[in-house]
Amino acid sequence: MERFFSKLDLREIKIGAEASFPPEEEAYDVQERAEGQAKTGQRRRSEVLKVSARSRPSAVAGAIAGVVREVGRAEVQAIGAGAANQAIKAVAIARDYLAESGIDAVCLPSFITVTIGNEDRTAIRLIVEPR
Repeated sequence: MERFFSKLDLREIKIGAEASFPPEEEAYDVQERAEGQAKTGQRRRSEVLKVSARSRPSAVAGAIAGVVREVGRAEVQAIGAGAANQAIKAVAIARDYLAESGIDAVCLPSFITVTIGNEDRTAIRLIVEPR
């Protein structure tokens, strides 16, 4: 299935560590509570893309594909049902983008706790990396 976006050269996309979607989305601090990760310290560095309910899945997918190509791994975070929906769609589209360049990407979902203005909230974290 050929998509309009398949003709774009997504290798040229550069994403900074402070990237979020949409850009005006207020940043939040992540406090991981997963067992073992804090103790081992062996987790690879990944770019964090923050998705909102207003994010365009195709734009986020391009960012995911660019980060995976550049860094080797992307982390997508979403708070709320609408944001999680957009993030899942973006990961599915990004898999198609990456498949065109020979990368078979997988998604590893998990829950994390984030603090926004002294309030803890549960977020969905999707790690996208090559298989």
